Parts: sequence; structure tokens; C-alpha cells
Amino acid sequence: MLRNVLLGLIVLVLAIVAGAYLTPRHQHVERDIIINASAEEIFPYLNSYQEFNRWSPWAELDPDAEYAFEGPAEGVGARFTWSGNNQVGTGAQEITISEFPNRLETLLDFEEEGVATAYFDLVPADGGGTHVTWGFDTDMGMNPIYRYIGLGMDKWVGADYQRGLENLRDLVESEQAGE
Repeated sequence: MLRNVLLGLIVLVLAIVAGAYLTPRHQHVERDIIINASAEEIFPYLNSYQEFNRWSPWAELDPDAEYAFEGPAEGVGARFTWSGNNQVGTGAQEITISEFPNRLETLLDFEEEGVATAYFDLVPADGGGTHVTWGFDTDMGMNPIYRYIGLGMDKWVGADYQRGLENLRDLVESEQAGE
């Protein structure tokens, strides 16, 4: 009896570990919004980390987080690090591609949790304004726990990205209106 229980547990553990490798290794998250402003007006809010916390979905999660800025004030090489509560964690982000006014890419370093890339694409929207897409790509690696965590990535990161885009829209549109 004990042998059968032990054998059953071993089979269960092996099935859980093997199942992890059936999950996608690469995760992609993407959200978008229409902002009633030109790409030229929106891009500066993305291209400078000094502007980031004005619309970031994470700034409100930990108002006491610490930030440090390095490199140029904007564009390629602009970098910031953060350290905060368990909702925002610690890490660094650096702009790696800045193609005014249509594309921005960044490298995210979440320390022990790994690295990812993020991007913004800005294209004219049908009917006016700018269609802004915020995307995120990461490799969950071979760790079975990270692979299972990856299954929730779209839900978790996607909700933050949507909130951030809404914050960005509200900020840009209110400042363009002179409010």
C-alpha cells in the first residue's frame, strides 16, 4: 500500500514537471489604445524615464519606491533602476531603440526573475489620433516553475499595461488640451 502511494506521488511529480515543458517557453503580452494626439506629441512621454512615473501603472502601487536615473535624459542609453515593495520588486530598464516618433524598445532586467524586452509602436489611427501598442516579450527558460508562471503572464502584465496606456492617454490628452 505504502509502495503504491509513493509510486503514485512520484508519477504525479513527474507529470507536473513534464507538463511544465508542454507550456510555452516564450511569452508575449500586448495591449493597445487610441490616444487623441499625434505620435510626435506622445513619443516624449515614452522616450524619457523622467516622464515614466507620471503615467506608469506601477508608480501608484508603491509611492515610496526608489528610482535612480542613468545615462542620457532620453533616447537610447537612458536607463533607470527601481527598488520597491513586493508589488513592484527591483530591476532596471534601458532604452535600446528610439525611432522618433514611431517605435521605442527597452530591455528589462528583473534580476533573479530574468530579462525581457518591451516596446511601443505608434501609428496613425483611422479617424485621427494615434494607435499606441505596448508589448512585452520574455523567455521563461527551462525552470518548470517559471514556465507555469508564464501561463498567467498575459493576465497579470496585460492588466498593468492596459492601465498604463489609459494613464498615458489621460495625461497626454489633458496636457494637449491645456488642462
